[in-house]
Amino acid sequence: MVFTTIVLDERAPCQKPLKALETRRAAAIGLRDPGFGRHCHNLPAVHWEPLFSNPHVTVRRSGRFIVAALRTPHRVMSTSVKNGGIVDHVRFLVNHQSCEGSGHESRSWAFHGSQEAYHDSVCAEIDVPAGAAALMGTAASMHYATVARETDRDLTVVAIVTAGVQTNATAAGDPATWRETRDGIAKVPDVAGTINTMVLVDAPVTPGVLARLAMNVTEAKTAALLRLAVPSCHSKELATGTGTDQFCIAAPVDGGAPLTSASPHMKFGEIVGTAVRDATTEALRWQNGLEPSYTRGIFHALGRYGLKEASIFDDLAPLLSAADLELLRRNSKSVFYEPLVGAAAHALASVLDRARHGAVPASVMRDAMVQQAATLAASLAGQPGRWPEFRLRLHETDDRDPVGLVLRALALGWSEKWPAR
Repeated sequence: MVFTTIVLDERAPCQKPLKALETRRAAAIGLRDPGFGRHCHNLPAVHWEPLFSNPHVTVRRSGRFIVAALRTPHRVMSTSVKNGGIVDHVRFLVNHQSCEGSGHESRSWAFHGSQEAYHDSVCAEIDVPAGAAALMGTAASMHYATVARETDRDLTVVAIVTAGVQTNATAAGDPATWRETRDGIAKVPDVAGTINTMVLVDAPVTPGVLARLAMNVTEAKTAALLRLAVPSCHSKELATGTGTDQFCIAAPVDGGAPLTSASPHMKFGEIVGTAVRDATTEALRWQNGLEPSYTRGIFHALGRYGLKEASIFDDLAPLLSAADLELLRRNSKSVFYEPLVGAAAHALASVLDRARHGAVPASVMRDAMVQQAATLAASLAGQPGRWPEFRLRLHETDDRDPVGLVLRALALGWSEKWPAR
């Protein structure tokens, strides 16, 4: 997929006018009669940057905010605390950076009180009518937002995604640390990473299709995380999302017979999934540096099983000579990101996953781990023909801990890479 900043079409028509108060507020974001009036493109050149426009919607960004102004009546489904669910009165989809990813306790004042009050304060900051807005918040930067467009004949889907997963990635079913009761939320999470998704469809859909699109968005987001092997921050599982993911999906009310299926078996479902998956992948590349080439490393593969970059040299010190350890330290990037070493590390992680889920019998687990560790050692040494020897040598150890076995494999492969003179 090609990701582009799409130039606004200044000739696109606008329709029904809004009330005077909403018109005045919308002018602050460069939209006189937003989404409905005659002067939708009266944009102050300094503040608001165009991201996308078609006859149904105009999307602009300014600093910590992205605003999609719906130019025609739309049916919207969203996770917004206020105006959420399936509604037909929302005219603005808002995504915004609400805080920094970590250490931003001074921002906590903004979240005191009800979530509805926070919604109102954010809308007031950008002069958008709170009663007509669906709001999403995140610690991710709006400057890393990715716009992805997919088309099938006369149908176009646009996904606009911001994403961050470094400290908040979760897998479905991970242990939770807060709950909502009649007295309110018992513990408020530190919103440090979020995947926020806007999906804009340029054709009417039924309410049932909106619900199906919510499934598509969720599955596509998860597909992106699995492609990147993003680990959960709370368990040994691969992440399926974050604890604070949000979405807004909008489709025009008028424009012909509504689409009745967004199943992945239909082209409509396919292009939604492709747009959201690819936009999520690209947003994570910019926000967290999670491009596929980075994820080949051993720490990305085995970090969820306890292999830590911060302590790797201390952990290897008892297993290597001082000279070998110093040489490894000087060449660590090329070693820890060596493609075949990374492949073996990912294979070992997969074996460990299968064992946890009961797919590999406990009786063969030790041998299964050693086989992958031997592949890692032979790959690091650049001597694949010595795999049987390395397997035997690793079997001789009594270390059944995956991290301990990996450390021994790294030490073995590195010490055997350069023959002694």
